[in-house]
Amino acid sequence: MPSQFGKDNMLNEMTALRINEISAIIHDANRSVGWWDYPRNVGEMLMLCVSELAEGMEGHRKSLMDDHLQHRPMLEVELADCMIRIMDMASGLGLDLGGAIVEKFAYNQTREDHKRENRMKADGKKY
Repeated sequence: MPSQFGKDNMLNEMTALRINEISAIIHDANRSVGWWDYPRNVGEMLMLCVSELAEGMEGHRKSLMDDHLQHRPMLEVELADCMIRIMDMASGLGLDLGGAIVEKFAYNQTREDHKRENRMKADGKKY
């Protein structure tokens, strides 16, 4: 990968490679059980990610533990489900998710609207 990650970036090329490797493992497992036997609809896959996040919100709102992994909070498990879906989709579509995460994280570190002093202003981002 080229040097667009920068020397001072907390995430680096190795991080990107690891994310892409994990994505490929997840995708290969999903492909092996038939989830990719037919053309996938990107909109549908994105909405499945949204549904995992909504389930996480409900679990957090009600302080629920997960139904399947009963030793873990539902929020934690639903976030994991969302990441699994995202990583599967990215690998299945041939996207460089790892590289995009590393680059976007580095970019966000330079944004004026992400600096504490600017967020604290009356017209600053609250979230």
